[in-house]
Amino acid sequence: MSENAPAAAPENQPGEHTILVQQLFVKHQTAVKAFILSLQPNFAEADDLVQETFLTVTRKAAEFRAGSNFLAWAFAIARFKLLEARRRGGKSPVALSDEVIELLAISAPEAGFFESRFAALRRCLERLAPRAQEILRLRYHEERGPAEIAARLDWSANAVNVALTRARNSMRDCVEKNSREVA
Repeated sequence: MSENAPAAAPENQPGEHTILVQQLFVKHQTAVKAFILSLQPNFAEADDLVQETFLTVTRKAAEFRAGSNFLAWAFAIARFKLLEARRRGGKSPVALSDEVIELLAISAPEAGFFESRFAALRRCLERLAPRAQEILRLRYHEERGPAEIAARLDWSANAVNVALTRARNSMRDCVEKNSREVA
């Protein structure tokens, strides 16, 4: 082999189209996760489904046509992954029927909806009092229960539940107001 000959690409390297599809998934990952969470409210299971969806999107990348609606395609894959997980006996305590999941999936909003809501969510989180931010971070980012948060903050579990309710209500009102302003 001559020194000037280009090296052959390893067979297991993804092609340009697959990389493009993976980049689209990463760009829209937040919307995909929000879609999954709307159908499967368990955070750990939703994270698993996001990963399974990414793997399937990668494996089926050749089926995606550039210029078509990527998010609709990814949502369909996510919906099938959720239904597969349910058939395997998912652990979720909330059991929606397959028909309800199908109806919810059909009525899912467009990508712009999620992006404007997440932008509003970020702005609203920044406006919250530091203690409210901490409680929400502990509950949703670190996935700690109220009793665990109470022990960590040296509060009663009831005080944590009240603070969480107030923070959630404040966030809901703020996000609704900010989303309307953007729309």
